[in-house]
Amino acid sequence: MTALIPGAEPWSHTGSKRVGALVIHGLTSNPDSMRGVAKALAAAGFDVELPLLPGHGTVMEDLIPIRWSDFVGEVEAAYSKLAARVDKVVVIGLSLGGSLTLRVGANHPEVAGLVCINPVAEPQVPEVIEMLQGIADGGTEVMPGIRGDIADPDAKESGYDGTAVRAVLSLLVDGLVPLAAEYSGMHMPMLLLNSPQDHVIEPKQSEFLVGRYGGPIERISLERSFHVATLDYDKDLINEATVAFAQRVTGSA
Repeated sequence: MTALIPGAEPWSHTGSKRVGALVIHGLTSNPDSMRGVAKALAAAGFDVELPLLPGHGTVMEDLIPIRWSDFVGEVEAAYSKLAARVDKVVVIGLSLGGSLTLRVGANHPEVAGLVCINPVAEPQVPEVIEMLQGIADGGTEVMPGIRGDIADPDAKESGYDGTAVRAVLSLLVDGLVPLAAEYSGMHMPMLLLNSPQDHVIEPKQSEFLVGRYGGPIERISLERSFHVATLDYDKDLINEATVAFAQRVTGSA
């Protein structure tokens, strides 16, 4: 088995209040990018599951065969593990983790609340899908990476330098297309945090989500941060807002 990148370890924590938080990292990243959020929730008494998504935390080649269903399987297993020991669960995710947060919410209407940070939320136009499919069909398995979109020059994101083309295709086709059709039927509260200067996911993706989501949404603009906002200048704001929201929707303040 390939050794884990230092800091990429998954994390499980038992809290003190019978409330839980499932925390999910993004594509080509690993739990290191979400560990600050997870630790802040743990400090507030939450049980926490911070899984390592399949194909991540080791070497880029491990991500090539992974598909959307593999990601969903991992987060569903983590959700089940968490829900078995607490009464209420909040789900938090960044980027791809935001997509998976929405998937868990759609699968489990009993979820107390969702926190989406610069989520991948909007299906792409056919031209984008065709372009990516053409790249894959041409034999290219890895394209340039998306890691490290951070305004703070002193902050670094752990992860891969490349992105697996077919994993991205699966996210867009197998993940977002059916998921987007379910937004209107979701009613749990959401905290949506956006970076206006996001160079990975267009902020309009969140506008798409807002226009279709069936439940109440609280929004916070991350003015000082880029895509990986959990490691950027607004990380403390994210941690504090996430904990406050999670306490409110679970009644655990």
